Amino acid sequence: MNSFEPLDKNYEKKIKESFSRQPFMDFINAKLVEVKPGYCEIHLAYKKDLCQQHGYFHAGIIGTIADNCGGYAAFSLMPAKASVLTVEYKINFVAPGDGELLVGRATVIKPGRTLTICDTKVIVVKNGIEKLCATSLMTIMTMHGKADTPLLIQK
Repeated sequence: MNSFEPLDKNYEKKIKESFSRQPFMDFINAKLVEVKPGYCEIHLAYKKDLCQQHGYFHAGIIGTIADNCGGYAAFSLMPAKASVLTVEYKINFVAPGDGELLVGRATVIKPGRTLTICDTKVIVVKNGIEKLCATSLMTIMTMHGKADTPLLIQK
């Protein structure tokens, strides 16, 4: 893994606060497990409500975990007064999401002033055995001068 130096010494607190403000992550009960400079790991326990017709984790949920992991891996290297936004990602599903836990692990490949490239692996865990479920290549944008602050969410 590459060794990166964060531009914001409070990156971990910033990411935890940002993650806690995502209603969808709360709704699906995703857990931010680890953040280091250029790395993020998110876990999601199996729930029937997150599955497709065969009982596997839905591809949209797998993509959601990949997106959040890549975004926060990139965000860990961004300046304090900046925010993060996904520009694009490509995802390959290499095995069904058949297991009791999804684990997203993202690493920054190349940080940049405006665009950061990340690699995310989504693992499915079944009976304690990890299996690659999906792999994603992402481009994340740094929104300079736009701090990651809460928005009023209409209910």
